[in-house]
Amino acid sequence: MREEWLTNIEADMSRGNYTDPAAARITFKQYAERWIAAQSTDVSSRTTTETRIRLHAIPYLGSRPLSSFRPSHIRTWVRQLEDSGLASSYRRGIFANVSAVLTAAVDDGLMPRNPCRASSVTAPKPGGERVTPWSAEQVFAVREALPTRFQTMVDLGAGCGLRQGEIFGLPVDAVGFLTGWLHVGLQIKVVKGRAFFGKPKNNKLRDVPLPNSVGQALTQHMQSHPPVNVTLPWMRPDGPPVTKRLIFTGPQGNHVYRSNFNISPWKPALLAAGLIAKPDDGGPLPSAREHGMHALRHFYASVLLDAGDNIKALSKYLGHEDPGFTLRVYTHLMPSSESRTRKAIDTLYKSASEGDEAQAA
Repeated sequence: MREEWLTNIEADMSRGNYTDPAAARITFKQYAERWIAAQSTDVSSRTTTETRIRLHAIPYLGSRPLSSFRPSHIRTWVRQLEDSGLASSYRRGIFANVSAVLTAAVDDGLMPRNPCRASSVTAPKPGGERVTPWSAEQVFAVREALPTRFQTMVDLGAGCGLRQGEIFGLPVDAVGFLTGWLHVGLQIKVVKGRAFFGKPKNNKLRDVPLPNSVGQALTQHMQSHPPVNVTLPWMRPDGPPVTKRLIFTGPQGNHVYRSNFNISPWKPALLAAGLIAKPDDGGPLPSAREHGMHALRHFYASVLLDAGDNIKALSKYLGHEDPGFTLRVYTHLMPSSESRTRKAIDTLYKSASEGDEAQAA
């Protein structure tokens, strides 16, 4: 009997399926916490991963030993995530994080295979939600409703495609008033309530065209609200201090605080523009995730695509890692071939008609 047991152990080891019984008694919670602590990603990404696992994986899977995992446990957990009402994109992120933890456990010899990758397990599917860009009227209505010190933020989001943190952290020396380009190499990040300077998302430094109208708006803004030197830690909340001359500051002369800005003045501006409604009971204004400052980036993308710009260029300007991602998000906004055909023919006929009228005159 012992010889048969040893033979099976040797066979498992030769196939790479052997797991140490003592080590495999480590629970998902214990291993996940070690895995998170060992990650070398930037602090904000690490914090996001930790939050997802702590809130949405450990309560369901945390006490289970790694050796006991079966695909059925993952299928049940995925259904619980679905029933929780979380957005599909968020559920996909949680699933990907848990799968990464279990893949690492396999690599460390603590379990034979990753149950998230079993053929019977279906990862959360992308939602069918489509981006619905604001109209130009809505963009300018929100801009008009903001205090003057914040109005030009709308121009940078809608006219250059910058993210909120990139707008808050935009330094004077990043704006090429003479070259017509804007360098995006900095943003203000917030982790557990502590702000710091960091590189743009995915460390994607980029240059975007600076339209004359946006350049003029920035010039007028800096004349009315002179830039201020702001010192914050670099790359992490306890990083070395770095000073940047920021274009946008709060009323107290410091950097703009994201949480304060989102509550007021952003939500009141949405209300004034008719994008959200005031509660009948007089309570606080409702959350409006789809109407955050990111909506300005969607508007920027819709304008460029409608003008005939290509996905590769748009992806570069938005700072996306992959043009395929840009295509998946915005493909429904691209003018269809029949629309382009009608526009081309209508333009041709209009030019011909104008030429005939000129000759007749």
